[in-house]
Amino acid sequence: MQMPQAGEYGKILMQFLPIVLLIVVFYFLLIRPQKKRDRAEKEMRNSISVGDEISTIGGIIGRVVTIKEDVFVLETSGDRSKIKMYRWAIRGKEQAEAPAEKLENS
Repeated sequence: MQMPQAGEYGKILMQFLPIVLLIVVFYFLLIRPQKKRDRAEKEMRNSISVGDEISTIGGIIGRVVTIKEDVFVLETSGDRSKIKMYRWAIRGKEQAEAPAEKLENS
């Protein structure tokens, strides 16, 4: 059995180089940004406190009444209906509505 010569190692390396470059590009274009988004979502969900107005992935908007571990109680609408949901179901915090005075003065 013969050992590959120095020039043959370069050919073998050049065959694998495009695959390695493709993996590096996928990492920087797909995997890394997704991890960054996941981290930001986790921080947002952990920063929710009682009294915050949130929306869920199901489209429900309400105010957080209580939080226990990974479960929170959401109060919706004027009749004060309460719904128990998991923390992972939070899509995001809702923006506070602008006071009517600011809208009239604009």
